[in-house]
Amino acid sequence: MKQKRQIMNTPLPVLLEKIRNYAGLTRKQPIEDVFSELILNGFQGRAQLNFGDDAAAIPWKDGFLLLAADGIMEKLLIKEPYAAGKASVMVTVNDIYAMGGRPLAMVNVLASGDEEHRRQVVSGIKKGCEKLRVPMVGGHLHPDASPDVPSLAVAILGWAEKVLHSFTAQPGDDLICAIDLNGRRGCHSVTSWDANSGKTTDELIHRLEILPLIADRDLAHAAKDVSNAGIIGTASIMMENSGTGAVIQVDAIPAPPEIDFTDWLFAFQSFGFILSVSPDHSSEVIDLFGERKITATVVGKVVQEHKVTIVNGNDALTLFDFTGDKITGISRRKHR
Repeated sequence: MKQKRQIMNTPLPVLLEKIRNYAGLTRKQPIEDVFSELILNGFQGRAQLNFGDDAAAIPWKDGFLLLAADGIMEKLLIKEPYAAGKASVMVTVNDIYAMGGRPLAMVNVLASGDEEHRRQVVSGIKKGCEKLRVPMVGGHLHPDASPDVPSLAVAILGWAEKVLHSFTAQPGDDLICAIDLNGRRGCHSVTSWDANSGKTTDELIHRLEILPLIADRDLAHAAKDVSNAGIIGTASIMMENSGTGAVIQVDAIPAPPEIDFTDWLFAFQSFGFILSVSPDHSSEVIDLFGERKITATVVGKVVQEHKVTIVNGNDALTLFDFTGDKITGISRRKHR
């Protein structure tokens, strides 16, 4: 799909406030306390110290085991259980590929006291596993949970020869946003973009395999999949975790014409990644995505100053100044 140059009708100061107060970002603030207690001050095993990666990297033989877990939003699980089941597979698989790995297997914990609800969730999980070729090898079921408060979490194990961290962006890097625009609006419960439906398993795997390729060729300093924090929010978290900052050109962000641009900035992506890449490698990375029909564009620059600035036309505003602001509170800069 050819990218349409977006015209943002939302004034930049309004967008800034929407991002700063977006629940997908504000809900991450308690993470710092958990991180400090369990990671910084907890028992130190074999895993590398993690400053915000979605998966732990554990040295193993000639590479790394990758271990991640994710929970599904209650609203989605209640209103669209089949979609929630599929999403639980997709989000964990994306976490592994984002770090340059390949998934091996998953387990789940499902709490659902309604038989029909449970059937739809399991059906969605099965579909996701088949579509992305990752087996669900075990788990735990709470069949006596209240129908009003179901829950679903999935853990995944992966493997990588080389790891792409999300907290190692370097000043001077280009920020590249890579998104599959060949899709449609997804779930009704959350703003989302479904670029998986309608594609074959081979197409989906071929598309995802670009991340291990980029890692193996040392073409990027950092990568992160676009989460429920949205496109700019995800890039901002990468900068916070890396101890760097960025200038982000809002109107350079790739987007489809089928969705309002401001909504698009907050949409959950089935295939969307932010990469921090040396300018020497940017063209190669963009071309690799293009060969797989993925739109990839330089949308900004990583800077030394620990703040994120958003730019639209001639307007520029500081979105986050991490000397006082926090999203997760986790920053590599604090521990250098």
